[in-house]
Amino acid sequence: MKKYLEEILNHEYLSREETHDILINITKEKYPNEQLAALMSMIQLRGITVDELLGFRDGILETGVSVDLDADKYVDIVGTGGDMKNTFNISTCACAVVAGAGYNVVKHGNYASTSTSGASDVMAQHGVAFSFDLDRLNRSMAETHMVYLHAQVYAKAMKFVGPVRKILPFMTFFNLLGPLVNPSKPHCNVMGTATLEQMRMYNNVFQKMGVDYAIVNSTDGYDEISLTGTFKITTNNYEKVFDPSDIGMPESSEYDLFGGRTKEEAAKIFDDVLENRSTKSQKNVVLANAAVAIQCMDQSKSLEEALAIARESLESGKALSNFRKFVELNR
Repeated sequence: MKKYLEEILNHEYLSREETHDILINITKEKYPNEQLAALMSMIQLRGITVDELLGFRDGILETGVSVDLDADKYVDIVGTGGDMKNTFNISTCACAVVAGAGYNVVKHGNYASTSTSGASDVMAQHGVAFSFDLDRLNRSMAETHMVYLHAQVYAKAMKFVGPVRKILPFMTFFNLLGPLVNPSKPHCNVMGTATLEQMRMYNNVFQKMGVDYAIVNSTDGYDEISLTGTFKITTNNYEKVFDPSDIGMPESSEYDLFGGRTKEEAAKIFDDVLENRSTKSQKNVVLANAAVAIQCMDQSKSLEEALAIARESLESGKALSNFRKFVELNR
């Protein structure tokens, strides 16, 4: 570790193999916390490279619990977090809409860190049990097109860096890794980023990974399509800035997306959307994000066509009935 720290101090970069080895050694508890704190701080100050990030990702997946599902293709919708906007569970709700439309979804998530309710919080509010029983996961996929993977069950390496991350007063590269370590290794990835800088980095990461992807950023700092202003989408096939009116939707306000003050309030907003009795703004933002995921899964579809599919899933009640079945299978 001293060698690696000296290299970083000298403005040198580590290889993908080196950061992979560092992660493996972290799980073997070969480094004192002081060295881990130095590593995280120095990389945060200097900025992480694509290869360094991929090496850490390789190590996390290698030391974690893998998930080999009986499905040919599926999508994950996830945000980097840290936008400090405290929105309701937009990406998780969008996953339910996508699954209701018959597209396979493997949502990877965790408890909230900067908002009232994270994906795992809203799942727990509905009584979903977190499991790595592969038979149960495959049954859930076969019958509801949806699987939920709680990050703490699978990414074993994260517990070794938890104490150090907790004492550091800033985000580290481990926050960037969260959206990349879905243990099922999805073929399609919809990623929300809070900044255009993160968007560029993940664009390079996904290109190196060789997967289908769509990265979204709202230009006022949301790590999802918020409809509070213009937003950018970058995919394998195109890069474009949209106005909400471009997809036939009115602009939302920050207040419209508020995620509540308690986990119970957040779960109620989630239910209101799926029951098609939420505010128009809440409904529209879920549909917009679901449409991007549907287009990522079927790139022959235009965004307008994908939006129509998402709307039919929600307004017909398919998304709600499918989610209720998912909950029953995963209690």
